[in-house]
Amino acid sequence: MEPILLYGFPAGSSMGLVAALEWLGQPYRLARVDMLGEMRRPDYARLNPRHETPVLITDRGQPLTETMAIAAWLEARDADRRISFDPASPEADRMHQLMGFVNSGFTGAFSALWVAMEMAQPDPAYQEALHRFGRDAVMQRHDKLEGMIGETPFLLGELPCLADGLLVGVARWLDIHAVADPARWPKLQALRQRIEAEPAVRYALALEAGDTAAGTGACLGHLPLAEVIARYGR
Repeated sequence: MEPILLYGFPAGSSMGLVAALEWLGQPYRLARVDMLGEMRRPDYARLNPRHETPVLITDRGQPLTETMAIAAWLEARDADRRISFDPASPEADRMHQLMGFVNSGFTGAFSALWVAMEMAQPDPAYQEALHRFGRDAVMQRHDKLEGMIGETPFLLGELPCLADGLLVGVARWLDIHAVADPARWPKLQALRQRIEAEPAVRYALALEAGDTAAGTGACLGHLPLAEVIARYGR
């Protein structure tokens, strides 16, 4: 069977994995998950007890959670090295380093801002404290990433790789939370613009928005979330 990626909306980090699947070019299917509704329901725990996206249903029908685990699964099947590098190469080491930073400190820096935005009951004083903490954390991590970006068009060279996919799904959160002008980090801003201009990313963004779009043909269509849970839930 083809793997099935469950990706979240609105503005899920998993959008970048959809783009990575397009770059990879191997057959796959998708399932959209409303993170503000469907993801929080009890039956979703059969796929991910932590009620998070993304989830990958592997070619053996097993749910696989956590972005880094899914990225490793894709990397292991990238025989043509379309989104990764020889595992023993310096480029692979660098890609893993960047992916680890993006998926941990960079992504985690936004946590307080999401908590403040999604609070069911307003608490102005607490939310202001979260905003102050979150803004400082996000800006600090953006400063760090700016210093890690080299002179190549993408993070690891002339073409996008898994690290670019992981980044593009999260970097847009800077705009959602209006933390600062992206121009403060010129290397990152230029990199984002190049990645976001990729047809695979435009395709992933269109699907996330619920629109119909033409991709590479690797995507064999969407499955209803209820069907995925019924067939592959534990």
